[in-house]
Amino acid sequence: MRIYDPKKVTVFKRKLGILAKQQMLDHGLDPFDGPLEVCMEFYRPVQASLSRKERARRLSGDHRPTVKPDLSNYIKALEDGLNGIIWIDDNRIVQIVAEKKYSDRPRIVIEVNKFDEVEE
Repeated sequence: MRIYDPKKVTVFKRKLGILAKQQMLDHGLDPFDGPLEVCMEFYRPVQASLSRKERARRLSGDHRPTVKPDLSNYIKALEDGLNGIIWIDDNRIVQIVAEKKYSDRPRIVIEVNKFDEVEE
């Protein structure tokens, strides 16, 4: 059995990696190691064909994206695309908070924190 990414996903991962690599260089950071907590926000564009009322609902967060791609697909593409760039490997991620939202400015926001393990 062979599993492969569709071309769009491959292009997304490549572009994401290039942007992330530049951000890491600009901030003088090396890929994170150890247990990590990752917060991800995926901002999708609002369709132009909507009424003003529905547009306002989406931008305010009252209506959230329930369309494809699935949130889990976004997460997996981001995890894979940032391997070796933001984190040593995505197996270091021990906690994820992820959301899909609408915005006039589509983007992805990622916050990475070292996960504080409680020692007993």
